[in-house]
Amino acid sequence: MTSYLLRKTDFRKLISEHPDAVAAIICAVLLILGWLCLLFSWIGLALLILSAAYVIGGYESAKEGLTTLFKEKEFDVDLLMIVAALGAAFLGLWRGEYHLIVDGAVLILIFAISGALEGYAMQRTNNAISSLMGLTPDTARVILHGEEKQVAIDKLAIDDKLLVKPGELIPTDALIIEGASNLNEASITGESLPVEKTVGDEVFAGTINGTGALIIRVHQPPESSLIQRVIRLVQQAQTEAPPSQIFVENLERNYAKIIVICGILLATLPPFIFNWDWETTIYKALIFLVVASPCALMAAIMPALLSGIANAARGGILFKGGAVLELVGKVKAIAFDKTGTLTTGEPQVMEVITIDGENVNQVLSVAAAVEVYSEHPIGKAIVKAAQNKNLTLTSANNVVSHTGFGISGNLDTETQIKVGNANFIQSDSQLPPDLVAISKNLETQGKTIVWVANNQKIFGIIAIADTIRPEAIKTIQHLKKLGIQNMMILSGDRQLTTNYIAQQLGISEVYAELLPEDKVTVIRRLKRQYQTVIMVGDGINDAPALATASVGIAMGTTGSDIALETADIVLMADHLEKLIVAITLGRRAIMVIKQNIVFALCSIGLLLIANFTTGINLPLGVIGHEGSTVLVTLSGLRLLRNSKV
Repeated sequence: MTSYLLRKTDFRKLISEHPDAVAAIICAVLLILGWLCLLFSWIGLALLILSAAYVIGGYESAKEGLTTLFKEKEFDVDLLMIVAALGAAFLGLWRGEYHLIVDGAVLILIFAISGALEGYAMQRTNNAISSLMGLTPDTARVILHGEEKQVAIDKLAIDDKLLVKPGELIPTDALIIEGASNLNEASITGESLPVEKTVGDEVFAGTINGTGALIIRVHQPPESSLIQRVIRLVQQAQTEAPPSQIFVENLERNYAKIIVICGILLATLPPFIFNWDWETTIYKALIFLVVASPCALMAAIMPALLSGIANAARGGILFKGGAVLELVGKVKAIAFDKTGTLTTGEPQVMEVITIDGENVNQVLSVAAAVEVYSEHPIGKAIVKAAQNKNLTLTSANNVVSHTGFGISGNLDTETQIKVGNANFIQSDSQLPPDLVAISKNLETQGKTIVWVANNQKIFGIIAIADTIRPEAIKTIQHLKKLGIQNMMILSGDRQLTTNYIAQQLGISEVYAELLPEDKVTVIRRLKRQYQTVIMVGDGINDAPALATASVGIAMGTTGSDIALETADIVLMADHLEKLIVAITLGRRAIMVIKQNIVFALCSIGLLLIANFTTGINLPLGVIGHEGSTVLVTLSGLRLLRNSKV
């Protein structure tokens, strides 16, 4: 009894998960039984079994076709198929040629099989969402009053402390407050190598903890976690139809009307014009309804685009719609933000130049002693450089920040240290001409110069610069090989700094010292000039330009929340070279869609010619029509394969 119940449960599960496939299988079995009954001249039983095949195999198509007809007042391909099949059945009953009823059943069967295969193909493109949803656990281990307690993810609150043991999934986005570990972030960023994380670092829901136990603090609602945003955006991408799909759907509605009108004319006029008999006329009209239906044309676009979106999601590239995948393949120009996009966004000490025999480490140590109290990125860079050299920092007091100039503080009761720009230093000391010349030369290289002095003399200068991303140069070179020659930098930074970075990258067109609204103005002009323009950025100040561009692309890890929400594409791992993959995938999608449309139209044309010249029977017309639909759908799945760049 138990085994029977299990089998019954499995069968119900099969029906619920794959109803189209089950209906097609039952239809096929009934069709074979009905055909065998005809062979033995069991006409009544054959008609009963074939009727069941019609109902089971054609139920979904009939329901969809009638729903479209009565609710939307439109014809669709489902209704055309059902009309053709029923027409064949009635013609067979009228003429006593029961093989025509079998032909109609074959039409129903092949249409059902095609629907099942298309459903399977579309299910393949949904695997990205299914896998993402399965990445987050249902509960988290909350530490409350020193004890562990399992709490549902949706019940977590900000500032809850969670324990994540080695090998477990991170339950929600949070900050590490105790412990260190290496995390597998492939589910979020596509990066295969583990990432080292320690106190203060952010961890993401759905990533896998490595060898160390972590205590993390929830810093935002679980529904706002990065993986939940990814899921929502991918779901949104699958429901939004791109322009090409909208065009084809509109074409289908008008096309179906034309097919119905032509079918009626073909079923009524030939006996009066060509002296055809009514049976031949109706049979050819039914075949016309089958072979002229635009099923393959309808399957030419969305399976390809959704496959491309799923492929990109696996590699850490989030497309927010099929239209975006199409547009990115048509790109004519790319505008890059500089800081955080082409560069790391983290200033580093590049050089320390001293005078009068001062020790380099001593100058760096003195500067860091006061900059340790600063929140400015330049100050942080100086402190980090001193820490990397394990320098001992003297405790400073009376530290004062001078906005726009620098910072000052006392190392003892008599010595005041000043760290800042030239104007700040020269108010007390005369700047050495040779050091001024060196500083100006360094500034032409895009470096920011920080002077270090006390109230008696100048110690030297520290050259600080934002470093170019390691992959940036190769990415620009590869984009040029792809034929994208129009690249430019849009930056709010100084002209000299931006020019130097552009020169290092091989980009000739530079726009510097821009406000956010200035970037929008430039993007609008570029769109008029090049039509399809990509903007790549990461900051809040880039959001207006990202929204204005044909396609906005944001860096996923360093990008601000508003940039991520505004962008059309998100590079989850901050790997700039993924831009190449996105463009290549877009171009492949356009190529596959064009191939599919040409193949679909040629298939329809050849079948129509064959119907009115050499003559084809209904099963052959069905096989040709549905076969082309399946081939086009499977062709779209080629985009599930990884792009070669």
